Amino acid sequence: MSQLKNLLPDDMPREKLLANGSKSLSNAELLAILIGSGSKELNAVELCRLILKDNDNNLDKLATLTLSDLTSYKGIGEAKGITILSALEIGRRRKNVTQIENACIQSSSDAYEILHKYLMDLTHEEFWIICLNRKNQVLKLVEISKGGFSATVVDPKLIFKAALDNKASSLILVHNHPSGNTQPSDSDLVLTKKLVSAAKVLEIPILDHIIYTNAGYYSFADNHKLA
Repeated sequence: MSQLKNLLPDDMPREKLLANGSKSLSNAELLAILIGSGSKELNAVELCRLILKDNDNNLDKLATLTLSDLTSYKGIGEAKGITILSALEIGRRRKNVTQIENACIQSSSDAYEILHKYLMDLTHEEFWIICLNRKNQVLKLVEISKGGFSATVVDPKLIFKAALDNKASSLILVHNHPSGNTQPSDSDLVLTKKLVSAAKVLEIPILDHIIYTNAGYYSFADNHKLA
């Protein structure tokens, strides 16, 4: 049976939530509450278990699915797919409730966290800069370029124009690796060295270069790779 009301009492996620709280539910049960019903072959919980299994039971991977990906599952129509995408977006935004403007960057982890909202779950590369004042407070986040899965073209002139336009005292470079690999490529190392040298001429020091992935990051400063 496909409807939640036809599940066994112990498997009814709404009732389980009421009795034991939301933390008692599995990811599949939480998703089942969102979609309400499954297909003729699978009830809502079973369908959600299948979707999660196909995505390695990884919510970060689930969050990269498109509406088309979701509706490819029998039992997930457009309305249900939109509901799932909306819930994932709310969760994503919850991670970014910190006020960005005037936030103070004191460590590489601060820089990593501040770009969550913009880089989380992307399937293409983007290059951003964080413009800072003399107190290391954020003046502006600037998107410099977008690219493909494995690279994006970065024009140094655009970086330093944005820095000058925003009266930045220093910069932090940030780009993502959709592959999840936090290690810098040879081109990342060459580009960083080139930008650090140019920044010294303009007296706008580059404090760090962060390689962002959903699961973690690499800091050039922490690994002594800025020199």
